[in-house]
Amino acid sequence: MAEEQQAERTEEPTEKRRREFREKGQVAQSREVNTALLLTGTLILWTFYAPVFWEDLRTLLAFFWRLSSEYTVNSLSVQKVLLFVLQKMAGLLWPLLATGLVLGFLSSYLQIGWLFTVKPLQPDLNKFDPIKGMAKFVSKRSFFEAGKSFGKVFLVAAVAYWTLFTRFEEFLGLAGAELSTVIAFLTEVMFVILARCCVLLIVIAVADYLFSRFEMEQKMKMTKQELKEENKETEGDPQVKQRVRSIQREMARKRMMAEVPESDVIITNPTSYAVAIRYKKGEMEAPLVAAKGVDHLAGRIREIGKEHGVPLVENPPVARALYEVELGETIPEQMYKAVAEILAYVYSLKSGEAS
Repeated sequence: MAEEQQAERTEEPTEKRRREFREKGQVAQSREVNTALLLTGTLILWTFYAPVFWEDLRTLLAFFWRLSSEYTVNSLSVQKVLLFVLQKMAGLLWPLLATGLVLGFLSSYLQIGWLFTVKPLQPDLNKFDPIKGMAKFVSKRSFFEAGKSFGKVFLVAAVAYWTLFTRFEEFLGLAGAELSTVIAFLTEVMFVILARCCVLLIVIAVADYLFSRFEMEQKMKMTKQELKEENKETEGDPQVKQRVRSIQREMARKRMMAEVPESDVIITNPTSYAVAIRYKKGEMEAPLVAAKGVDHLAGRIREIGKEHGVPLVENPPVARALYEVELGETIPEQMYKAVAEILAYVYSLKSGEAS
């Protein structure tokens, strides 16, 4: 059943789903990146810091050697010595410890950015389910992680063996060499092994991180039903939205019809289009479109106009052109002359009726 549900997740995750996963701490992160960055950074630091470390350590050991001839063992002296040793070792090791902390933070930040969430720490009774707990030990993921760990150990061992094998004749030549020469040779070989292991771990880390990204993308994918439900939550029920839009259109239509009796003229097509024009000389820069409609709505505009004595003028080209103007907007400049002639005609009719 679980595999079938996973197969159904064909829809790309939305921003909301990505955000929810991130808030839960479910992000693409590879422990191999932490290991590779920590080992590589520490090795680079050690390359420059090793001479200082060994010199300070040699000075510390020489001091203890000189002190041993005049040292009196008692509880107070032992405490002082231990405190002194801790202080000196802290001074020697703090660059390595600080580097480890900085690189640990940097490796996480490079992968997931800044993220602080306590949701993974919240108690979840499902985590204490023994059946689910056992299932994790025999899951595909657990086998994959185990295989990856064994593979990494095998590769590192192979690199170390290959490095030693290529330098084996040199190692045999150190049979009669001085101790310092042997130590220098072993130090060099160890550095080469660690450097090659760092390169190998970097390659593994990049591959593992890319796979983690792919795996997380697959996990975040949604079924069509999940996508539909999320759209309902974020955008609202389509039926409700359609009802709201219908109410809004009806209210806008009523407001528009209320403007028809106040109009100066209604220009028609004669039956398909109807555009009501209103103009107040001295108050408006140009006539504006008070109402407009086609077919049934155009017929309703004409009826209201007749009921309130608004003149109807038939002019198909002007009616079609004015229909393209937004409600409440003034007519375009190229229509000034045509509309002015119509208004002049209407005003002349009103003047004749008044006389």
